[in-house]
Amino acid sequence: MKAPGFWYAEPPSALGALLSPLGCLYGAATALRQKKGPGADIGLPVVCVGNLTAGGAGKTPVVIDIVRRLAARGMRPQVVSRGYGGADPADPRRVDPQSDDAAAAGDEPLMISASAPVWVSVDRPAAARAARENGAGAVVLDDGFQDPSLRKNLSLVVADGRHGFGNGFLIPAGPLRETVRAGLARADALVIIGNDAWGLADAVRRFGPPGLPVLVARVCPGPEIAGITATPCFAFAGIGHPDKFFQTLADHGCRLAGHQAFADHHPYSAADLDGLRRRAEAAGARLVTTEKDIQRIPPASRDGIEVLTITLEWDDEAALDKLLQPVIS
Repeated sequence: MKAPGFWYAEPPSALGALLSPLGCLYGAATALRQKKGPGADIGLPVVCVGNLTAGGAGKTPVVIDIVRRLAARGMRPQVVSRGYGGADPADPRRVDPQSDDAAAAGDEPLMISASAPVWVSVDRPAAARAARENGAGAVVLDDGFQDPSLRKNLSLVVADGRHGFGNGFLIPAGPLRETVRAGLARADALVIIGNDAWGLADAVRRFGPPGLPVLVARVCPGPEIAGITATPCFAFAGIGHPDKFFQTLADHGCRLAGHQAFADHHPYSAADLDGLRRRAEAAGARLVTTEKDIQRIPPASRDGIEVLTITLEWDDEAALDKLLQPVIS
């Protein structure tokens, strides 16, 4: 799905206001689900990394970072995901990075599986129990903040500093899955990715519970950025906010000969790749994409495509460690 432009229009468009009654119905349905209770207790710590908007917040790098931190503390973390973009099986299945593709497992689970075992299922408690039975010492829930079926020990809400909560309306009038006030009331912290251009910290002061921690993390390109900057590149991405990827490349000295945005989770066809290669060749540039996008390109078709990896750098790691401490105690 490609997010409608009016979701992030400034000032908010009339279309968002016109659709807002439908958004109220969507929010009411989300609120009703939350009344089902705290969810199943699987006997393991559960760290939820979610968001309040429909994609594009930057939660996947946070999931991977949390996994690595828990692993460094001997917690044997495993990840549970619904597997958006994949087959979404009712019975939990472990992602096999060697044989699975994005059509079967989802692009984000495949990407995360390089860092920890990942279980995919629409039944998150069942997937969490499968993780426990296969040696997990902790579960990191990739998304699922609005799903009350699994009890959470720590819930981190991730938001992009540039796009924030969009026009402030709920789906389909805007990008929000629930109201900011309702979501922040259940969160243990807000994680802002990048500079807070939207004003997320102010939103926490206005709508969040007193004292809700606000953490800031920044995207840092991997070592391959040096090679990517050496020659002109043609960038393409099918993520929540492709413009973030293009801006990251530009900010780090890449000479962008052109770029192409696709919808989030876009399945790349042979025609797509042929077209991209023709445009890059015409511009005398190399193709470059994201870690998430490369999961949706068959291995046999990846030749000549550079992949930019990223890591997170936290402004205050001590604040993050303080939040994680009760989980690892």
